[in-house]
Formats: sequence, structure tokens, C-alpha cells
Amino acid sequence: MAVNAKPTAIIIDCAAPKALAEFYQRLTGWPITQSDDDFAYLGEGPVQLAFQRVDGYQGPGWPDAAKHAHLDFAVADVDVATKELLASGATKPDFQPGEDQWTVLADPEGHPFCIAAA
Repeated sequence: MAVNAKPTAIIIDCAAPKALAEFYQRLTGWPITQSDDDFAYLGEGPVQLAFQRVDGYQGPGWPDAAKHAHLDFAVADVDVATKELLASGATKPDFQPGEDQWTVLADPEGHPFCIAAA
């Protein structure tokens, strides 16, 4: 029997919730709906991105078998989005799988995410 639970938020561990929420706000255009020293929430839709402070947080490596999850985003122009995100604090790892179907970036705290053409 299915419980039929609806997801409400994707929570990402980090060192600086507000700063990371601001980075993802630039990526998504979603508003920051709540923010304090320990948590920040982004978006008003049925599912939000949220960021929670963890003392001593260390971002995952890439590529690294210990990575558990990442986010994927569709963008109008991958090259333009990549340039804007790099200027906002993202990094672009050397390892780029996917044969140009997507681009792997890492947010300012090292969480990998992918962008692909919409």
C-alpha cells in the first residue's frame, strides 16, 4: 500500500544557509521565504529548496563515490548560464561526464549540480 506522501522540501546540509540560498536564488529566480543563522528556505511552490547549517560542514568531492545526491536544472542557454553561475561563485570540475548532454558545476560549498538545455 502506498502512503501517498508529497515531498515538501529538499534539504541541503551546508555551512552558511543564507549565502547558499542566495546562490540558488540567482540560479532559480525563486524568492527566499525564510532565513536565519541555521536554516534558509527558497521557493513558494509545492516543493522548496532548503539549507540547514551543520557545524564543520565539508562539501562532497567530485567525482566521489561518497556523493549521495545532486540537483539537475534546465536552462535556456548552457554557456550563458555557466558563465553567470561561475561569476556567482560556482566552480566547474574538470571531470565532465555525459558527452556534452549536461554540464556539472559545484555550488560555493561544493555540492555538485547539473545544468542542461531546456
